[in-house]
Amino acid sequence: MPPPPPPPVHPQGDSWFAPISIDLIVKVFKTSFFHPFIAWIIPLCFRAQNMFWDAPPMLVSIAWASLISLSWIVFGINNRLAYGRPREVDLSEEVIVITGGASGLGLLIAEVYGMRGATVAVLDIEEMENGEARGVTYYKCDVSDKDQVARVAAEIQKDLGTPTILINNAAIVNGKPLLEQSLAEIEKSLSTNLLSHFYTLKAFLPAMARNERGGTVVTVSSVIGTVGAARLADYAAAKAGVSALHRSLTAELRQSHPNIRTVLVTPGQLSTPLFYGVSTPNRFFAPVVEPVDVAKEVIAAVDSGRNAHLAMPLYARWIDWYSVLPASLQVLARRLAGVDTAMTTFVGREGMKGEKKMKKESGFRIQAF
Repeated sequence: MPPPPPPPVHPQGDSWFAPISIDLIVKVFKTSFFHPFIAWIIPLCFRAQNMFWDAPPMLVSIAWASLISLSWIVFGINNRLAYGRPREVDLSEEVIVITGGASGLGLLIAEVYGMRGATVAVLDIEEMENGEARGVTYYKCDVSDKDQVARVAAEIQKDLGTPTILINNAAIVNGKPLLEQSLAEIEKSLSTNLLSHFYTLKAFLPAMARNERGGTVVTVSSVIGTVGAARLADYAAAKAGVSALHRSLTAELRQSHPNIRTVLVTPGQLSTPLFYGVSTPNRFFAPVVEPVDVAKEVIAAVDSGRNAHLAMPLYARWIDWYSVLPASLQVLARRLAGVDTAMTTFVGREGMKGEKKMKKESGFRIQAF
């Protein structure tokens, strides 16, 4: 029997200007010309040069600084009205549950909180890549199985205490056209990517609601849930459902348990094993998001005890406007973005493992030679 063909090689070839993106440019401007502190430095510098207050450059710079300051104030007021007052977070008292925390984004968040003194429980069907880190307890659990989730929830309650922060991060990707997927694969995808959120919420939310200090629920969704993509029908359907679940849950908790905060995370393509090999046609307008950047935003939102909607990169913050475009422009946008051809080079987690094995075996052959 001939050996199976080797997995496709992960596309490389980044150019020297690959790190430059629209997100980087916006970040530079946001921390310079569009920052109140920098804006007020300009009229102060003019004054230091003995420029009169009624001089045109002075008036323009003061007007600009006032506009920027007003924009920041309005933005702050908008966030307070939209998300309410934050809850107090004391990491020494928090018990954090992270699904899919054995690798990628979930592992980063787990390790950071473990090192900072929080009690962290990781639920994953795979073993942790780096072994159990300080403050992190691993529980082998298939979150697509409601009985396993209920059993592990009881163990966490007994071993670590009442969970106060739930981060629903577990996900799988088949990466196949719908007609090539079996019903078992589709059911597994929907159970892991969507139904697992219901299972964990039913298992952990009641105890969290009884806690006087409240809690935080973090839902990791995706922009694919809004735009969809070829070869991702099951994944897109699940992520659309996850976003809808989050919005409905937020509305319910605002009425019944206002001390529980919710955070929705809708990133673009993440540089994790989950999407290993996916081609990104335009890295300037749609750069690949590094897990460490998403982890920083999630941790900042959880630490602040506030409700939040985190979307990155820049286009992810405006993706809802895609549905407003005329149908013809939507088709054109999809072609220009290459969203429906990106999965043709998909390798995934298993393919990545195969590549590493091939490289390791190749290295042994070279050494033996």
